[in-house]
Amino acid sequence: MLSTKKPTHYWTFAVFSLLLLLFLIFKPQAQQGTETHQRATSASPNSTKIVIAVPDLSAGKNSSSANIVVDYLYTHKILEQEFAKDHIQVEWKFFKGAGPAINEALANKQLDFAFLGDLAAIIGKANGLDTRLIAAMGRGTDVYLGVLKGHNYQSLEQLKGKRIAVWQGTAFQLSFAQFIESQGYKRSDFRIVNLDIPATNAALASKQIDAGWGIIPMLALQKQGLIDIPFSTRDTQDGRGAILSGLVARNDFLQQNPALSQRLVNAVLKAYAWTADEKNRQVAIQLVTKNANYPNDLYQRYLEGIALGQIYQPRLDAAYLQQLQRSVDAAAAAQLIHQPFQVSQWADTSWVERAWTELSAEQQIAAVKTGVQQ
Repeated sequence: MLSTKKPTHYWTFAVFSLLLLLFLIFKPQAQQGTETHQRATSASPNSTKIVIAVPDLSAGKNSSSANIVVDYLYTHKILEQEFAKDHIQVEWKFFKGAGPAINEALANKQLDFAFLGDLAAIIGKANGLDTRLIAAMGRGTDVYLGVLKGHNYQSLEQLKGKRIAVWQGTAFQLSFAQFIESQGYKRSDFRIVNLDIPATNAALASKQIDAGWGIIPMLALQKQGLIDIPFSTRDTQDGRGAILSGLVARNDFLQQNPALSQRLVNAVLKAYAWTADEKNRQVAIQLVTKNANYPNDLYQRYLEGIALGQIYQPRLDAAYLQQLQRSVDAAAAAQLIHQPFQVSQWADTSWVERAWTELSAEQQIAAVKTGVQQ
């Protein structure tokens, strides 16, 4: 007689299948990082390379930002050392085209971070670039108006209708607009010529223009006896026209790579702490003058009476943000931008404040009186 009992291996297979199904449905999920600053891993799309842009203000063959903190980061390879253990490449791109070229690269997502003067950063934001301002890199950078020697130019009134070189699309353009506005003049009162720094120097030396708006190179031309400097932003109320600079980042990079971004800001603060230490002052100045090929005595003169810890203070404090808002408003008034905005909504203070706390920067630079308003 044939048995009607089913083979036991059918039951075994059925039970195994049921258990497998239950496992697939209820299996534990890989734990997602709950901390924002733990999300940057090698799986992040941009975490194998960090691309940083800098306007090239060098007067020689080397690339230089003319900013002590930035040049210290660059020449000492601080960021490269920070990220080497993670096999993350740091690429520096110096732009002779300065602000406009950097904004174009940001728009094409060819850059992750940029050290920029105020106007370029403002224009980029006003034109819709999704960036965040994450640190201050310079405040109160003075600018000089160099005029041809022998013409006895002692007032802006004498320069009306004259050719003045101002590098357009850069912080120099906004600086000049703020300077002449503070003196009761407007752009149309002068014949503005768009020249970069080397071209301005050459044009003044060959007397092809009447005046030029610039920084250290103006002092060099004055020393050579080619120009006089009757005006500077030091002569204006509240330093109107002095240049601000900052560190901006693509917002999507910050969101995708928060840990890497924080480490970069931490490194910036380390460079600032070194710069702010008065015992490093002479070495810090020589660092830039050698790298940018600036005469050391002129750079010393340029920074005379100025604490490096003050002008390079990286925190986005109230004084800095208020001055930057004035720059935004001035850019709108001069029709350099069509969409003014609130700086407070653009700035993200969390990165630099977190770095300040994590690195105990208060103790590192306790002796430096920065005059920062909290």
